Amino acid sequence: MTREQQRAVALEYFRRLDAGEDLTELFDPDARLYFPKWGVAEGIDEIHRLWSEVGGLYREIRHYSEYFNFMFGEHMLCVEGLSDGVAGDGTPWKGGQSHAGRWCDVMEIRDFRIQRLYIYLDPDYAGADTERYPWLADGHATTNNHAAQD
Repeated sequence: MTREQQRAVALEYFRRLDAGEDLTELFDPDARLYFPKWGVAEGIDEIHRLWSEVGGLYREIRHYSEYFNFMFGEHMLCVEGLSDGVAGDGTPWKGGQSHAGRWCDVMEIRDFRIQRLYIYLDPDYAGADTERYPWLADGHATTNNHAAQD
C-alpha cells in the first residue's frame, strides 16, 4: 500500500469514530487494539467489547484531521493529533487547552485493513483523577504554558 492509501484508511477510521459509525469493516478479523487501562483486544468480538466498555468515557469527540502529524513506516503509521469533546460526565475538553485531548495512535495497515491499532492517550478526559494527580484540581493542567501551546 502507498502512504496515501494508508493515510486514507486512517482518516476514514477517525471520520467514522467521530460520527459514531461502525468501525468493524476497517479492521482485519484478527486485528489487535490497545486502549490505555483496558489492555489489548484481539479480534473483532473483543474490539467490540473494548469499544462498548470505553465508549462511555465520552459523549462527543472530534479529531482535528487538518492538524494531524503522520509518520510512516513500511506498514506502520503513527498519527499524532488533538481532539475535543464532552466527557461521559459532561465535562468538556479541548486538546491544547486542557490536559486532555492530546493523543498518538500507532497503526499497522495492510491490504486496506487495520491489523493493529495501539492508542496512546490519557483516558481521564474529565480530569477527575485528582486524588492521584492533585494539580488537576487546581487548574494547573489547563493554565500552564505547556498545555496551551500548539
